[in-house]
Amino acid sequence: MSTLEATNVGHQVGHKVVLEASNVTMRFGGLTAVNDVSMQVHDGEIVGLIGPNGAGKTTFFNCLTGMYIPTEGTVKLSGEVLPPKPLKVVRAGMARTFQNIRLFGNMTALENVMVGRYCRTSSMALTSVLRGPKFKREEAATRERAQELLDYVGLGKSAELLARNMPYGDQRRLEIARALATDPQLLLLDEPTAGMNPKETEECMHLIFKIRDSGLAVVVIEHDMRFIFQLCDRVLCLVRGALLIEGTPGEVQSDPRVIEAYIGGSDDDDDEEGTK
Repeated sequence: MSTLEATNVGHQVGHKVVLEASNVTMRFGGLTAVNDVSMQVHDGEIVGLIGPNGAGKTTFFNCLTGMYIPTEGTVKLSGEVLPPKPLKVVRAGMARTFQNIRLFGNMTALENVMVGRYCRTSSMALTSVLRGPKFKREEAATRERAQELLDYVGLGKSAELLARNMPYGDQRRLEIARALATDPQLLLLDEPTAGMNPKETEECMHLIFKIRDSGLAVVVIEHDMRFIFQLCDRVLCLVRGALLIEGTPGEVQSDPRVIEAYIGGSDDDDDEEGTK
């Protein structure tokens, strides 16, 4: 693990606590996948979540986003306890991407982003079926906003491409655009650079900085340590479901316990956590 000079130097983190996860524990029968983990994230801050495979990172994300109801602990967004239902969590202001790309392959890039926006529309089913004036206004506004977000992530010229026909790196950026369409306060990214080449990884880093600079808080799970230590203001390392260390990138990457955790870490695949 080489020492890197962070590209995040000089950035000022906000004072508002956007996310406060307190003593989150998740048990599956006799298995404790997440054990008493607490974390705070401020506005305009990028926080990294690292750990060897099987450390509980994705399970922790699932607890934050309502996909799992924690066995113990609480999750607050801007001071309000989040309901344990994914749609309500999204409407409250938390959005995420996943380890495995979850786009609608037979829909265009524009349509995929529009899907993310529908949690902010108010047309009822009958209005939508009848395609009344309110529906048409909201649909036009949704389409316009989706195009703005495609432009924002650098995919403006790909609006009419089917998602399945887009390059891998563009699909990852499309997922981020769809998450941003929900108007989040906090964006959770689960391995956003997985499978990317170095150029795509660098572009992803600049996009996350751009999102951060707009005032959003960002939490990133990533196995690429060079990426994490260049990107983040703070880093948390999980091992066997528990928090090993929290600190600046420099503090975490130089801690011998972190090095030992990766050298002797579990070979279990963290992807399986999302399917329990």
